[in-house]
Amino acid sequence: MSARDEGRPRIPRAIWALGFVSLLMDVSSELIHSLLPVFMATALGISAFTIGLIEGAAEATALIVKVFSGALSDWWGKRKPLAVLGYGLSAATKPLFAIAGGAGLIVFARLADRIGKGIRGAPRDALVADWTPPEIRGAAFGLRQALDTVGAFLGPLLAMGLMVLFADDFRAVFWVAAIPAALAVLLLLLGVEEPQRPAGAEKKRVNPIRREALRRLPAAYWWVVAVGAVFTLARFSEAFLVLRVQAGGLPLAFVPLVLIVMNLVYATAAYPFGKLADRLPHTRLLAWGLGLLIAADALLAWDGHWLIAWAGIVFWGLHLAMTQGLLAAMIADTAPADLRGTAYGFFNLASGVAMLIASALAGLLWDRYGASFTFIAGGLFSVLALTIIGLRPQATR
Repeated sequence: MSARDEGRPRIPRAIWALGFVSLLMDVSSELIHSLLPVFMATALGISAFTIGLIEGAAEATALIVKVFSGALSDWWGKRKPLAVLGYGLSAATKPLFAIAGGAGLIVFARLADRIGKGIRGAPRDALVADWTPPEIRGAAFGLRQALDTVGAFLGPLLAMGLMVLFADDFRAVFWVAAIPAALAVLLLLLGVEEPQRPAGAEKKRVNPIRREALRRLPAAYWWVVAVGAVFTLARFSEAFLVLRVQAGGLPLAFVPLVLIVMNLVYATAAYPFGKLADRLPHTRLLAWGLGLLIAADALLAWDGHWLIAWAGIVFWGLHLAMTQGLLAAMIADTAPADLRGTAYGFFNLASGVAMLIASALAGLLWDRYGASFTFIAGGLFSVLALTIIGLRPQATR
């Protein structure tokens, strides 16, 4: 420990537990999601545009539901029950992918799984903020994100091994995904406690979506919401990373390598970048992250095969590591403590709408003009986000 770190609070045990809950659920989800785009394209013959709509709708559903779960956690004064409900719903959907006989049940399971993610997301982020002292908030969000992303790395790695073991049997792999999902729910039930509410909090219980409550969210918060939405326009569904490399000739059993590489980079860098966010101006780190995303889009637009595409995927992972925990910390820093669930909810509402638009547009460009145009459009949206940051660097520290 450096002299500069001496005297700083330790990250609470609850944050570690929440991180491992996220890790287990991401192992489960990525076992399925790392294979699902190719399964839909090859086994079901679904177009890239339709895959984009499905993926965009699924992710947008998760983000939009966070508005209501976050607001409910503020009104109720409890975060954990909603987190348990969300994780439990996602765990219950995993067997549906294995028994699905066509696209209809897969789409239903995908949307139900993302509803579960939406229910748990804002209360879980608010739990992190509630448990963590402000001076180590960046590190706490970085740690949770890092553990979450370790799961997102292990899931595709396990999927790749199981595809070889089960001779490319997608459904057999999907059955295995139910096991870590159940373990995640169990750990949340036993390993995370509800933080104590401030004295008098019960007396201040009001509907957090009322106009009077929303007026308490400052301009700095809404600026972060706007930046996050444009970030999402620039960073469409990662299904297109999988499709880009698979179209370059990668065998089906090795398709999960795309998310393995991206999430290994993400997991390794998220905590160091989170600690860095406690020391450097946030807008500077956001700008650096956008520079990495522009580089990733340029490389993926250039070529979908071998070293060029894989370098783009590495830059994509670094971008996520630098920006995602940072944006979550910025919401915690700019929103009142009793409105944090609502604040995360509205942030994710804006990002959800942007995700739906971005993924549909990415699929449309892919079908009509080719993969390169999809990534060129992402780069242009990244430049737009960089311009917004440059116009108002003083909005956050």
